[in-house]
Amino acid sequence: MDPFVLDERLARDSQLLLELPLSDLRLALDSRWPWLILVPRRAGISEIFELEPEDQAALLAEQVMIAAALKQATGAEKINIAAIGNIVRQLHVHIVARFSGDANWPGPIWGYGVSRPYSQEDFQTMAAKILEALQ
Repeated sequence: MDPFVLDERLARDSQLLLELPLSDLRLALDSRWPWLILVPRRAGISEIFELEPEDQAALLAEQVMIAAALKQATGAEKINIAAIGNIVRQLHVHIVARFSGDANWPGPIWGYGVSRPYSQEDFQTMAAKILEALQ
């Protein structure tokens, strides 16, 4: 069996916040939206239905937990959850906090505009808020 290796684009565009039982929780480096990414540590998987049933259940539980924490941490009006993977085929789930008037509201975030990196301080503040909401 091949070992799990994080896709280089996910590694470049996000930073690890926490290792959950199934997935790595990563914070996207684009500051336009509070944007988390769950990456199940399973090699060679690109679709949710390819996971074993117990991993499917674990991924759903992690999505619900992370989405609730993100909403609590940000006060978002809406939480978007998607596993698109057209470009990065490795299974990963986006969990994004959305607000009226944010970049491209109410349209999707994918492919919109140019990424704006966090300042070091703002990244640390966002990460701390999310981790605190998970306590």
